[in-house]
Amino acid sequence: MNRLLKNGGISLAVAMVFPALGYAQDSVGVEVGTDLVSSYIWRGQDLGNVSLQPSLSVAYKGFSLSAWGSVGFEKSDTKEIDLTLGYETGGFSISVTDYWFNGGPGYFHYGTHHTNHTFEAQVGYDFGFLAFDWFTNFAGNVGRKSDGRKAYASYLSVEAPFTLGGIGWTATVGATPWANDFYTGGDADNAKEMINGFAVCEVSVKAAKEIRITRSWGVPLYAQVIWNPSTEGAYFVAGMSF
Repeated sequence: MNRLLKNGGISLAVAMVFPALGYAQDSVGVEVGTDLVSSYIWRGQDLGNVSLQPSLSVAYKGFSLSAWGSVGFEKSDTKEIDLTLGYETGGFSISVTDYWFNGGPGYFHYGTHHTNHTFEAQVGYDFGFLAFDWFTNFAGNVGRKSDGRKAYASYLSVEAPFTLGGIGWTATVGATPWANDFYTGGDADNAKEMINGFAVCEVSVKAAKEIRITRSWGVPLYAQVIWNPSTEGAYFVAGMSF
């Protein structure tokens, strides 16, 4: 769930793998990589400890199909696989993501009341100096209200990139607009049973830079401080991409 997929990894042009496609780089691209994170924090929720998070994506003329996963070093950590189909043009983006976690029904269980899948729709616009995104669960585990009805849990985020001290920074504020049991803090000690209405779930500041290993290759490194005002949680996360 952690959209660290946006933070990249190591990009591989298709032509490096298939030279015959070298003349089609403007229409087809492939990216593959993995992140190593000190803890898995997603939208202000604590979802795991030290984790490896691989990613793979194929893009064609604005359309993309990507896979992202997370596996913790501890046996008790949840394993996750996400598949996203998206489209981008200019600053506009739209996507549908299928999130799946182990620890419940198997992967191919899609029943309304018997599934560990969550299907989410996203729409957003990136102005360059500011990016807005809206996410809504529309099928699977969509979250519940206090009376047991489906909440179709939603999330909105605002990101602002800036430069300070010669490195790139990103400030993020994220909130869930209405009552649900989906954005309650994950498995953290300060997790809640229910969000009763509009709640700010993430206020974060992230700094990223590349550590040069050789003249032609470096390792992207980032550090992020995250606060969840709704659950009173606070986290400091470090990660690197390969």
